[in-house]
Order: sequence, then structure tokens, then C-alpha cells
Amino acid sequence: MEFRLAAATSAAILFLAGSADAQVLMHRDVSLKMALTIAQTALEECGGTASVVVVDRAGRVRVMLQGDTASPHNPELARRKAYTARTFRTTSAEWAKRTETTNAGQRMLVDVIPLGGGVPINVGEETIGAVGLSGAPGGQAREEICGKAGIAKVADQLK
Repeated sequence: MEFRLAAATSAAILFLAGSADAQVLMHRDVSLKMALTIAQTALEECGGTASVVVVDRAGRVRVMLQGDTASPHNPELARRKAYTARTFRTTSAEWAKRTETTNAGQRMLVDVIPLGGGVPINVGEETIGAVGLSGAPGGQAREEICGKAGIAKVADQLK
């Protein structure tokens, strides 16, 4: 009995290891230079009281800039807004609106936040990162505008 189990396990491992469907994954991502351009443009648009964070396709921070007069909590809020926009592939404001009444359990996930100010970075339909801002004069709607301005600066590279 043990021999048959070992043989079946070995056969399964050999089958999976030699699968003809195995392949290298290729994907687009946000480069450091692109992230820096987006962040600098967004911060210039929103001013020195804001903080901006750009995350890559995995939700990891690529760039974080804190304005000279930004509050200490702004970088963390900006990071969570960017993470939310990246993981749900929509603006953090739209996600916040959508989860008010349905899928409210998603709000319990670590690092997401139901606030506006996060914008996904897309190449076609593929989300490759996001930008998030916090602390801009004019609030969350203004932060989203600044994030979109940063993305617009690199739009020619997102084709």
C-alpha cells in the first residue's frame, strides 16, 4: 500500500514538473523613474502640505514623497490609498463608495482604506501600480486630480 502511494506521488510530481504548460511570466510594472515622475508631478500639483506614494503592481512602495509642511500621518494614508487603488483596480474613492453597502467585509482587509485620493496606473486594462495622496488643500477630490496629473505626465509610456 505504501509503495503504491509513493509511486502515485512520484508520478504526479514528475507529471507536474514536466508539464508542457510551464512558462515564464512576463508583466509590466512601474519603474523607479516613472514612479518618481508621477510622484513629483502630483506633489507639485497639490502643494507642500501633501504626501504622495506610488506603489508597483504588487502594492509595494516605489516612491514616497512628503511635502515640506505635510502632517506626519499623511505618508501612511497616501500609501494605503495607493494600495487600495492598486488592489481593487479602481480609484480609492470609487471603491469606498462601492463598499458602503456591499462587500463591506473588504474594508476589514489590512492596508486598504475607504478614502479618496488613490488612482490606479493602467496600461490598457492592466493595472500596474497606483498613486495615492493625502493632505492636499481641497481634500480627497483634489488629491485624486493631482494623482491623475502625475499619471498624465507619463501617459505616453502607458501604451
